[in-house]
Amino acid sequence: MIKRNTGFANLTAGYLFPEVARRRREYAASHPEAKIISLGIGNTTEPVSKHIASAMSDYALGLATPEGYSGYGDEQGNSALRQKIAEVFYSGKVDASEVFISDGAKCDIARIQTLFGNDVKVAVQDPAYPVYVDGSVVVGAAGENIGSGYKGITYLPCTEENSFFPDLSKIEPDTLIYFCSPNNPTGVTATKEQLKKLVDYANAKGCIIIYDSAYSEFIRDSNLPKSIFEIEGAKTCAIEINSFSKPAGFTGVRLGWSVVPNELKFADGSSVNKDWNRVMTTLFNGASNIAQAGGLAALDEQGLKDMKAQVDYYLANGKKIKETLDGANFKAMGVEAYFTGNGPYVWAKFPGKKSWDVFDAILDKCHIVTTPGSGFGPAGESFIRFSSFGHQADVEEACGRLSSFSM
Repeated sequence: MIKRNTGFANLTAGYLFPEVARRRREYAASHPEAKIISLGIGNTTEPVSKHIASAMSDYALGLATPEGYSGYGDEQGNSALRQKIAEVFYSGKVDASEVFISDGAKCDIARIQTLFGNDVKVAVQDPAYPVYVDGSVVVGAAGENIGSGYKGITYLPCTEENSFFPDLSKIEPDTLIYFCSPNNPTGVTATKEQLKKLVDYANAKGCIIIYDSAYSEFIRDSNLPKSIFEIEGAKTCAIEINSFSKPAGFTGVRLGWSVVPNELKFADGSSVNKDWNRVMTTLFNGASNIAQAGGLAALDEQGLKDMKAQVDYYLANGKKIKETLDGANFKAMGVEAYFTGNGPYVWAKFPGKKSWDVFDAILDKCHIVTTPGSGFGPAGESFIRFSSFGHQADVEEACGRLSSFSM
């Protein structure tokens, strides 16, 4: 018999978000009268703008005509969309040949592992989006969970004590570094000075940064960088991954991109860009032509206005949640809530409490689904992530329920 990939055997229990969904289903089944509101998973709730949806609809209807039909496209993506992304998001700092269109940031983060094999060293922010770690375990770049994390992973605690920016000296040379800004789950955005330290360290130590900027459009502080390629030296040490999911409401449409600079090299001097091109042309067959038509519409003048309005809507929800968590009842429990106004998540610490215990208490007493911080890594224990993705009326009702919560 063929042996199982040991990476799957090394994974603990289940992926975080399916586990959250399972607990919600079980609670709903035993409490059918409860109106459950989700402030948990980062799934968008507001409709795609009519302008963007119309572009996809028109393209789809065109497929029924000889003039509008299209089959396979370039695996790397529509050339016009690649060029537009280079212009709009990077102001010419990257070339269109360095932009690769995909079916979403999470998919790219998983596929990127194929570039480095199973003997690469991995470092991640702690807490961090689970796919960085779980994907590393699946491909064999990390081993079994030893209680404090997985073997082979260097965890970089990002806590209130270090202003949520890690101690880079813990990173060994020749390490693959996963870094997310604005961070999921903490919501904290790295400054230009902090990213310069990260870039300089990576270049000096032969590391490569996988920079997840899926929430960059939530940044409202003009002094904060939206891309790592705003930092001098980044093109020789970083890959950036981004998505239309959150700003354009494309979580179900599926459209993202990666930027792999031509200057980025492996230890033997070979091109990372060329190998990523091979991955995209061999293991992928291109993003949906319909979704890419929507992406082009999202980047014209009206589309950019529509995306900004949607992001502002969610940021207003986040502000409301933060105000609620600053209330007297939470202060009495010693809760400290963090919300920067530059990301969609509110990160709240419940001192002395286990994350899953707080999750269960909020679900039971308030009928609200959150996300336990321990699911994002060891440093997330005692924290809860509140998502601002929700209908405004639901968020307001949830905040009303939370205003009397206690443990």
